[in-house]
Amino acid sequence: MDSAVSLLLAVELRGAGHDAVHTFDYVLVSSTDETVLLRAATEGRIVITSDTDFGELLAQSGASQPSVILFRRSSGKPLVEFALLTVALNRLEVREALTNGAIIVVDPRRMRIRKLLIGSLDE
Repeated sequence: MDSAVSLLLAVELRGAGHDAVHTFDYVLVSSTDETVLLRAATEGRIVITSDTDFGELLAQSGASQPSVILFRRSSGKPLVEFALLTVALNRLEVREALTNGAIIVVDPRRMRIRKLLIGSLDE
């Protein structure tokens, strides 16, 4: 998770059995988005954020990893975001998309899946 989301969200995810880390855990809180993406890709992690820059960076790079879960219009409250994330991760198509490379946009009303490589012919 990047610093745009609460450290408490990582705590909640770990409590639910996920291998979740926050940029705080890696002392990357003030690092660039590119550094966070590189670390996530190297470790096979998913970036969870409310920062739209991550999607733009992935589109520009043409990379297929790491996948990103982007919170939009959420309250910013960790327990609300955890509930939204739990709903998303319980959906098979979301889990498959994250495995194959995707940006999952989650807001309180809906969810969108956008495959990476953005702009590729097989989208």
